[in-house]
Amino acid sequence: MTMTIPYGRQDITQADIDAVVRVLKSDFLTQGPVVEEFERAVADYAHASFAVAMNSATSALHVACLALGLGEGDWLWTTPITFVASANCGLYCGARVDFVDIDPATTNICVAALEAKLKTASLNGLLPKVIVVVHLSGMPSAMKEIHQLAQQYGVRLIEDASHAIGGRYLDHPIGNCAFSDITVFSFHPVKIITSGEGGMALTNNASLAKSMMQLRSHGISREPDDMTHVPDGPWYYQQLQLGYNYRLTDIQAALGLSQLDRIDLYVAARHRIAAEYNKQLADLPLILPTHNPDGYSGLHLYVVRLDPAQTRRSRLDVFNELRENGIGVNLHYIPVHLQPYYRSMGFANGDFPNAENYYEQAITIPMFPGLTAENIEYVVTSMRQALN
Repeated sequence: MTMTIPYGRQDITQADIDAVVRVLKSDFLTQGPVVEEFERAVADYAHASFAVAMNSATSALHVACLALGLGEGDWLWTTPITFVASANCGLYCGARVDFVDIDPATTNICVAALEAKLKTASLNGLLPKVIVVVHLSGMPSAMKEIHQLAQQYGVRLIEDASHAIGGRYLDHPIGNCAFSDITVFSFHPVKIITSGEGGMALTNNASLAKSMMQLRSHGISREPDDMTHVPDGPWYYQQLQLGYNYRLTDIQAALGLSQLDRIDLYVAARHRIAAEYNKQLADLPLILPTHNPDGYSGLHLYVVRLDPAQTRRSRLDVFNELRENGIGVNLHYIPVHLQPYYRSMGFANGDFPNAENYYEQAITIPMFPGLTAENIEYVVTSMRQALN
């Protein structure tokens, strides 16, 4: 009998259900105390000073860019191998977007390419205001080296850690913002933990946190110290920025808070699954994910690449055969610069060859804590058949 195995799946327990029901029976479904509790818990977990919950990581990226002052005439750089939100957040602010090619070994942004591009941009007066560094699949980028370059050239850094909560870098939690201005997490159902939909921006900068809190809620403040004059009364508020309705509900926060209790167990389970994949796939014509000695991955994704030197099978054929066998393989990601919207800006094939080569080879196979030994064996057996 053919199995059906998705590439990712949430894990919902009775404790999660009970937490959500408690909020449903409470006085506040939104703008209540559970959001602040979730924020504090995530900030404490990541060793950050402040956390600002929002309705998605995309919203958090947008607000992070706004808080850093990104706007018309500015540049935002990111990697081509990411979800489009990592680039779109710059366009939302009226900025222009460019990319830095990936390191073929790590599949994260290439430090050498970044250094060369920053040097050229500095000479031409076209330095970016913000760089969004993505921790693809959960593996941290080389943040120490990137931070040094950012300091040298006066660039602000956002870590798009949508894949990476629960991971570590230089033995510290990802999200501590030691090497960035702001870090963004995602709580989409296929991520490490979920709040249904949701995201969070973390920072150690009080003024950035305050700005992001306003921006997520229409740019409004009820704090008398923020206002331009003495409040008219206890009902009074002022809109101080052009903000958005990006708030997370208490219902979602309750789910995320409950899930946070199990985050280390989830990440450990992902590592056990990855170790089994590494062992069972080692003899196949695949390029397996690499390990960064400076990092401990959240392992949101397990991406294999077909080794063109060892197989004549096309990625499309292998992908289709796995899907036909009930394995919900996926592809992370189509290079952003090859999307029609970005092609209309002048980007073209050949602009970022490492990213394009990666795209031609990559397949994301199932990775989530609920995978059983039987599931793993079936995925491996199906992959072996598809490659042969």
